[in-house]
Amino acid sequence: METSLTYEKAYQELKQLAHEIEAESVSVDVLAEKVKRASFLIGYCQDKLRSTEKEVNNIIGQMNLGGS
Repeated sequence: METSLTYEKAYQELKQLAHEIEAESVSVDVLAEKVKRASFLIGYCQDKLRSTEKEVNNIIGQMNLGGS
C-alpha cells in the first residue's frame, strides 16, 4: 500500500478517474489500467472508513465505561 496515500488524496484521485472514464477521455489502451487503479482506490477508501469507524467506536466505548 502506498505510504503517502491519504483518504483525501485517494478520494480526489478516484473522483478524477471517474470523471475521465465518464467523459470517455480515456483511451481504450489505458482504460483497464484506470479501472484497476479505481478499484484499488475504492478498496483503500473502504478500508480506511472501516478502520476509522472501529477506532471511533472503541473511543466511544471507553468513554462510556469511564463515565459510569
